[in-house]
Amino acid sequence: MLKNLPLKIIMIFVSALLSQPSLSVDGCPGRLLNPATDVCWQCLFPIIIGGIPLTAPGQVSNGDPIPPPICACPAPPPVFIRPGIGVSFWEPARISEVVRQPMCSPTLGGVQLGAMPVPRGTHNQGDDDTGNAFYHVHWFDYPILEWVGELLSDVLCPSSGEFNALYMTELDPVWDSDALSFLINPEAALFANASAQALCAADAVKAATTQFGFDALFWCSGSQGSLYPLSGSHANHIGGVDSALALTHTMAFKLHRQLIEWDTSSPAAMCGPVPQPLLRKNQYKAHIVYPIPWVANAHGFGAQSAIWGAGREFPYVGEDFSYLIWRKKACCAL
Repeated sequence: MLKNLPLKIIMIFVSALLSQPSLSVDGCPGRLLNPATDVCWQCLFPIIIGGIPLTAPGQVSNGDPIPPPICACPAPPPVFIRPGIGVSFWEPARISEVVRQPMCSPTLGGVQLGAMPVPRGTHNQGDDDTGNAFYHVHWFDYPILEWVGELLSDVLCPSSGEFNALYMTELDPVWDSDALSFLINPEAALFANASAQALCAADAVKAATTQFGFDALFWCSGSQGSLYPLSGSHANHIGGVDSALALTHTMAFKLHRQLIEWDTSSPAAMCGPVPQPLLRKNQYKAHIVYPIPWVANAHGFGAQSAIWGAGREFPYVGEDFSYLIWRKKACCAL
């Protein structure tokens, strides 16, 4: 299985051999992710164990309260209560692929997963340096901590998972239609006004200065503009890097609304994930892994890409994107 040491070595070796973006015969670009070079391992921090924070350079808190040093969770009889130690950390848990060609997977090395009669992604620039874009998004379960046998995922906060496609927008007719997307987010009508959108400027400033925006302004995606609609359209397209970030945020929000993704980081989730239909966006941070990785840091939704995004979009093999999604996890450790 995945915890077999030789297999892990083979995975890293094969990824290293295929470390350059390439274009498959069917026009699907991709490159296998190399765990040794493409993952921001310092992004596991800040880690808090028993009330004691452990930090790493450049890694900042998202503002969550520190877990209690001592905690307790329900347990089967005759024990009923299981005491533990409060732990929190960031886990690399998901991959978001944002692609133009339907069913194309850059993360799998440029594999065409099939064919679907759905619109192809587009993007264009307007006369005022803004435009619009449409992309498909693939959301993968990517439990890389389990694969490398980390203490955090194996002992302190056990979890289970396999590499798996959790959601592919080619299979979702709502993704192609802004009008249909209104059915799952009717509250969008409340924020389609100048006053609500003006507040997104404050979200952009906070995300630019602290790496995380305001959870209360859930309809904002900071420097990437408005979160809505929950479809593949992005109306503030100034480049693929930012549009891909915006649609990654949109996908996370959509999956929480559909109860596919849950809360893993609040005090209520310390004994296990709980439903969170309204995404608390600062539960997540991300960094790009395709076409050119950035591993110095990860940023919350809405943060600027000016520093790290330059040169990460280029013709042919550099117009599709993959982001490694880090999810905050709090637990009452055994």
